[in-house]
Amino acid sequence: MVASVLQPAELEMISARLKELPEFPPQARLRKNDWLGAIGVFLLVFLSTFPVVLPFIFIHELHPAMRTSNLIAIVMLFITGYAFARLSGHHPWLMGIGMVGLGSFLVAMTMALGG
Repeated sequence: MVASVLQPAELEMISARLKELPEFPPQARLRKNDWLGAIGVFLLVFLSTFPVVLPFIFIHELHPAMRTSNLIAIVMLFITGYAFARLSGHHPWLMGIGMVGLGSFLVAMTMALGG
């Protein structure tokens, strides 16, 4: 479609400019920064979810383990909201309570759906 609206001279000019582009490397390589970024993302996800999983390791009954896990997640939400508000210049307690409200709503929705 694009070639149909271009004049032959324009098409030749575009073709010549494309041929001047440097060659792609033969193979993509992961560099040190790529590996460090991947490790950083892994640690962030692992360390933020591991405390929520701990009750399932130590409490063998499902219902108390789920409620303990929910409590840990809500406490983590409060701490995260509080820290975020302090760094961004907002009211820490309001943001912490807002995050707890959001977390409580999500837990309530999960429980209502059978979780």
